[in-house]
Amino acid sequence: MKLQSLVALALSGYATAQSRVNLTAALESENSTLSELSGLLRAQPSLLRDLGRLRNVTILAPSNDAIKDLLNDTAVARMVENDPSSVAAILQYHVLNGTYYASNISDTAAFVPTLLTNATYANVTGGQRVEAMAMGDTVSFYSGFRQQSNVTKADLNFTGGVIHIINKVLAVPKNLSDTAIAANLSAVAGALTESKLVTNLTNERNITVFAPSNSAFANIGSVLSNLSESDLESILKYHVVNNTLGYSSTLKNGSLTTSEGEKLNIVVHNGTVWVNEAKVIVPDVLIANGVVHVIDAVLNPDKPSATANPTASTQEAAFSGASSVSDIPFTSGVPENTNTAAATGLSPSTSTEGAAQATAAIALGALFGGAALVMNF
Repeated sequence: MKLQSLVALALSGYATAQSRVNLTAALESENSTLSELSGLLRAQPSLLRDLGRLRNVTILAPSNDAIKDLLNDTAVARMVENDPSSVAAILQYHVLNGTYYASNISDTAAFVPTLLTNATYANVTGGQRVEAMAMGDTVSFYSGFRQQSNVTKADLNFTGGVIHIINKVLAVPKNLSDTAIAANLSAVAGALTESKLVTNLTNERNITVFAPSNSAFANIGSVLSNLSESDLESILKYHVVNNTLGYSSTLKNGSLTTSEGEKLNIVVHNGTVWVNEAKVIVPDVLIANGVVHVIDAVLNPDKPSATANPTASTQEAAFSGASSVSDIPFTSGVPENTNTAAATGLSPSTSTEGAAQATAAIALGALFGGAALVMNF
């Protein structure tokens, strides 16, 4: 279902929904599941008041267990300590711009804008997105690192819209380099550093990146070992489309012009996206300034006419004569991934070493203790 249709249905549901109470009453009606969240919000009356004043929104409310998991996540503690603005970002990312009932969400991915507009985390037009999708009876929201948050109870009406209880706190999308490392795309991260493209791509707005897997780089390692910096830059730019938020559900058969200047040929077959000869193996990894699709081959800017044959058992090689290497190129000096790979479709791991409980408890206190001072709904 197109996002426009989803919005129309959501607004229709908003207009006809009955039995609305204020936000506090709605949360307290699910006290057995939302008592942690209710207590944290009651401790910040100005924040609760601001949330209660919102209209035509969907709040994704983390359950008690989800908040307890957050307490165990030292990565969140470090993020809050290093960047106090992440406090507001986390909260704003859980508020969708529009009223979306569970019945409005289909098996076609929709990328719904949130109230998170801070350019550090949302350098995209209209606010950072959350992917909404239904599989059977399960409604899920996918956030940064493709973290999956399932709705455990849907459609709690309140005066501002609707609340869905979710089983995981959403992960705010990070920049391209951080996401590449977390997704075990260390070759991409290293190549971006070596080509000095990190800053430019981090600051660019509304980008779509087709990121080759580590094995894709290793498969043509003999070619990559002799590249000049300018050649590497050209190859990497050929994987980036500027000024386009190319989520998988919006990509169509045709072509896209890359940052390098040449075109990419897009083929969509049976729900799978192909880019030149490469297959998208993990779609829609959200980043701060756009979206990343992981592909199974490195694209060659010298072959802009290459087009996939999705029914063939193999595709034409983008770099003829290339041979594989055992060591993954460009990974020397790349920080070790401490999260479960997003490129496998798994959520980031939860760390419990050392004093995780105490450290994260302090972070959570900061998360809600300072939130009222920095929220801007």
